[in-house]
Amino acid sequence: MKKLRLQNDSYRILISNFKEWLDILGYADTTVYNLPNHLQEFFYWLENKKINTVNEITGKHIKGYYEELKQRSNERRYGALSKSYLNKHQQALKKFRDYLTQHNAKSPLRVHLKSESYPTEEKINILTQSEIKQLFKATNHSHNKKYYRQRDKAILTLLYSCGLRRNEAVHLDTSDILFDKERIYVRKGKNYKERFVPINNYNLEILEEYLYNARLEFNIKHDTEALLLNHHGTRLLGTSLSNRLQTIVKATENKTIIEKQITLHTLRHSIATHLLQREVPLESIKHFLGHSSLESTQIYTHILKTIENENL
Repeated sequence: MKKLRLQNDSYRILISNFKEWLDILGYADTTVYNLPNHLQEFFYWLENKKINTVNEITGKHIKGYYEELKQRSNERRYGALSKSYLNKHQQALKKFRDYLTQHNAKSPLRVHLKSESYPTEEKINILTQSEIKQLFKATNHSHNKKYYRQRDKAILTLLYSCGLRRNEAVHLDTSDILFDKERIYVRKGKNYKERFVPINNYNLEILEEYLYNARLEFNIKHDTEALLLNHHGTRLLGTSLSNRLQTIVKATENKTIIEKQITLHTLRHSIATHLLQREVPLESIKHFLGHSSLESTQIYTHILKTIENENL
């Protein structure tokens, strides 16, 4: 279905915040894209029913919407919408309910429809500061070539110490490391938003060592401004970045770390939680991570509470 234009400002804001919440939780790009679109269809249906706030939504509305979906014709092929497509709409509403619950929104929204199978969601794992140190230590033997090990350490620095997203790290150029200003210029942030990320001298030295020593070993065939290079001398891609992290994880030989099923996003979750543990203001963490709203950053207060409760 073509993208529907919402008239309700509150619905538009909810769509935007819901999408960012999914992204923060580390859901797949397709999920971050599709679920808000399905939710937008539901909001459009609500607007046509003169329902302008989520507080007015009831189970009856959910069922009515689902019944209409089942009667809708498939725009791409003959017949009705597939069961898989209908399930995705249900999943969108279920995840939106979870979003409202986590943000303490007082809404009667409930999903009573029978659910089928849903895509597996990524469990939020947080590494302790001790485990982060073990990852960095593992870069001393994560590859038999020194310049690969130096790149591994630079990768951890960008993803953990600087809290960059995968694509932000991938698209960094050499000129984006502002040594004199102790900043990293992120030009390829989420929704193309630019920002400057602070970086201390210790981490700058790691990047400097990679940039002026290790990187030269990779950059033998191509003239490129890309900061992180692969063995061909071209820009390192996201898949390779993930693979290097898994190699570093295995190099720790720590069963607990390995069983946490760490992803690139785990490092970003971890630095945000560690900053909160150090009582860094939420507003500062918001700017550090490049979130568009403080509400999105508040998810880490919930994660921190969960960690504290588990340690009681």
